[in-house]
Amino acid sequence: MAKEDQRITPEVRNVIIETLFNKPTPYWKLAMDRVGSSIALVVFSPLLLAIAVAIKLDSPGPVFFLQKRAGLGGQPFTLYKFRSMRTDAEAMKATLMHLNERNGPAFKMTDDPRVTRLGRILRKYSLDELPQFYNVFRGDMSLVGPRPLPVTEDAGMCTWHCMRRDLKPGITCLWQISAREDEDFDGWVRLDIQYLRNVNFWLDLRILLFTIPAVLSGKGAK
Repeated sequence: MAKEDQRITPEVRNVIIETLFNKPTPYWKLAMDRVGSSIALVVFSPLLLAIAVAIKLDSPGPVFFLQKRAGLGGQPFTLYKFRSMRTDAEAMKATLMHLNERNGPAFKMTDDPRVTRLGRILRKYSLDELPQFYNVFRGDMSLVGPRPLPVTEDAGMCTWHCMRRDLKPGITCLWQISAREDEDFDGWVRLDIQYLRNVNFWLDLRILLFTIPAVLSGKGAK
């Protein structure tokens, strides 16, 4: 008889089974991620340093915000962001859930009181996301792929939503460049599934190129 500590829990079994259906990452995508993230970290290093200093001057607390997100197959990983909120933001979230403007598990609201003064600028132009190039370099994420949800929000998805877990999460995606202002979570997931079914080098390149004007416009950022 197997010892108690050797038994596989239902939660772990579900992750193992789900991982079997994950879409293999193409070699060209792995190469693009490693080269692209390396270049980005070098090119943006002066900006990264400047933002880090500005955060320390703007509000008390750490420079980086670390959060557990659901990755490939739903497996959690630590996502890196520049801190754009108060240090007690996670504790405050429960009191703000009734103000959620997205009709799904993901949380978004206009004029979020947890966001700092500098944080509003960082979030408007997605500058708080720059440390995620390190996640890409580590292999946790891809440059292009479904945006990773916090594990608590990921757990609230419907069964068909879970198809978005079949590919490594990314910094940008179809939703980011075409429907960032859309509050419909189902529509967001449909775009992720559309990408999943049609992933190719030229589609990734197109998404990356269109991400630049989408970010600079600041549309849909909250």
